[in-house]
This record gives sequence, structure tokens and C-alpha cells, in this order.
Amino acid sequence: MKDLVVITGVSRGLGLAMLEGFCRQGLFVAGCARDAAVCQELQQQQLTGCCDVRPVDVTDEQQVRSWSEELSQRFPTPRLLINNAAIINSNERLWKVPDAEFQSVLDVNVSGTARVIRHFLPRMIATGSGVIVNFSSGWGRSTSAEVAPYCASKWAIEGLTLSLAQEIPRGLAAVSLNPGVIDTDMLRSCFREGAAGYPTPAEWAERAVPFLLSLTSRHNGRQLTVPGEE
Repeated sequence: MKDLVVITGVSRGLGLAMLEGFCRQGLFVAGCARDAAVCQELQQQQLTGCCDVRPVDVTDEQQVRSWSEELSQRFPTPRLLINNAAIINSNERLWKVPDAEFQSVLDVNVSGTARVIRHFLPRMIATGSGVIVNFSSGWGRSTSAEVAPYCASKWAIEGLTLSLAQEIPRGLAAVSLNPGVIDTDMLRSCFREGAAGYPTPAEWAERAVPFLLSLTSRHNGRQLTVPGEE
């Protein structure tokens, strides 16, 4: 059976580019996204046979649990567990960001990551293998104005991952990954037309997918950046 890669947030951007990239590399991808229509469309495209895409909201504990349990019955332990799902706040000074929007950013980006780990990691521990990749950001290691909620969430991911790396047994790894600056919808919400000067998700995936596949237990606790995106 093919090695399994689990990815959250595959409906567009980096998640979709990784899904396609891992499929081309001959791996099987179990992906999720909130948009059920997009999930169904992906399932019906040429990707059928190399992926399983399900509508899962990482802010919903029961949905994440059910997804993990279903996958555990059908597939081997993930080689890679990639927490990619994330949202960003609308550009605004911190004191003008509505509480609901702030909480939503934290719930998806931080609590969502923790939920996925909670339900997938025990099986990885039982089999003694697998790499957890928590997507961070350049704004998880630096800051900018008007994206304070997003920065807070990604700085939290860095700390969460470093702590997790100290908790997991030998044979596994937990790493934080700064993907670099990519021309995604999220970047365009901040950079507007200036985002066009950066690589597309597909271009990025050509470097990122082989790099992700090179990760092993020896990378545990590393704060990584995709090569070429430093």
C-alpha cells in the first residue's frame, strides 16, 4: 500500500498544491476542507485513486474525531501529518478587530491544529513512526502591523510544536514549517497586487513536496523553512 499523507485545508492554495504534488510523487493523500462542494469536485477529478478528500471543519472536535477514526480503519499510519488549514484576519489594527474574528483565527489556526494532533498522534505513537508538520509563517517568527491575530496564532504554533517535540517518543518528529511568501489568496488579502511578484502555490510545491518527503525523526523540534524561501 502507498505511504499516506494527511493534509488539512486542501481546497485551495498550498493545501491543494501539496495534494496534487504528493499524488504525482505516488503517495496517497487523505485531505480535508470545510467546503463540501470543493471536496466532492476534487474527488471526481483526475485525482481519484490517489486521494480521499472529505468535508471536515477543524474547529469541530467531533468531525475531526470521526475523520481520524474512519481513516484509521482504511489506511496505514500517516507518514506525514500536515496541519495546513489556516485563516487570516482582515487587515486592521488589533483594537479594531472584532472579538469573533480574533477567536476564529485562533480556533482554526491553533486549536484546529491541536485537535488534529489529538486524534491522529496516538496511532502514530503506537506504530512508532511519522512526522507532524505544523504550518507556521514568517509571521510566526516576526511581526507586521494589522495582522496581530494571525501573528499571535503562528507564534503559538511555534511554541506548541517545540513543546510537542519534547513530549513525543523517539522515532517520531514534530516540526514547524515556514512555507515562505507565496502568491495565495491569503497573501493577496494583505499585499493586494504585490502578491503577484511571489511564486504560485504550484511553483512552491515543486520544492516543498520533495523537502517534506525528506523529513525524518532526526528533524524533531526543528523550526524549518522551505528551501529557496528563506
